[in-house]
Amino acid sequence: MAAQNPQDLIGQQVVGNDGGKLGKVDNVLVDQATGEPEFISVRTGLFGMRESIVPLAEATTASDGITVPYDERQLKEAPNFDADHALSQDEEQSLYAHYGLDYGHEHSPTGLPEASAETSGRSAAQTGYDTSGPTTDDAMTRSEERLHVGKETVETGRARLRKHVVTEQVQQTVPVTHEEVRVEHEPITDANAGSAMDGPAISEEEHEVVLHAERPVVAKEAVPVERVRLTTDEVTDEAEVAEDVRREEITTDGAYPNEPSREDEFSQQQV
Repeated sequence: MAAQNPQDLIGQQVVGNDGGKLGKVDNVLVDQATGEPEFISVRTGLFGMRESIVPLAEATTASDGITVPYDERQLKEAPNFDADHALSQDEEQSLYAHYGLDYGHEHSPTGLPEASAETSGRSAAQTGYDTSGPTTDDAMTRSEERLHVGKETVETGRARLRKHVVTEQVQQTVPVTHEEVRVEHEPITDANAGSAMDGPAISEEEHEVVLHAERPVVAKEAVPVERVRLTTDEVTDEAEVAEDVRREEITTDGAYPNEPSREDEFSQQQV
């Protein structure tokens, strides 16, 4: 990768070998011997909550950002080290091995031994967003983390309609009629004498009457009665998100030369 100001890399889009966007540069770790960028930390994931360290040995600069010959899986599986501090030799070697690069002290002379934790903290302070230092201007940059919360739609359950047959007994009263035999005695009169005496005087005979009755007749038919469907209503709730964010605070050490001490102020008041 061509020589470039480390601050110019921060915020640039990092593109993988398949053309996919991997994330944005969050921090730059420089080679203390040459001052050139050696590693970048890339914020990946849905909300940029994961940080992966990537070597710049095989990276190229393009119009759409920094292109590295790695994919998203390699970044996610990379060894996880704190990008706010300079890397030790063992950490650098682990990163180079993960990305399939050869590592040697002559290739990266600034890898710090494990015992140099104090020196590591001092050298790392000159990387990242802070542009102050003995080789820069007289101002100090104060940074803080901002929390970005997004939303995603997930499946929480399923509802379905199921139809089954239920048998129940229905009772209904229906009026029915039937015939019953009733014997009527009719005296002989002039009006019916002819019919009554038409036959032998004494004889045996039978007379039959057919009786009728109504019986209930049941018939069933299936008729549609209603339509049933499932619909969804959108209900808005409030969800609380809690996350730790860091910020930098700037304090001063020592007294100003022209500022009187507390004892001098007390003496002047007594006079």
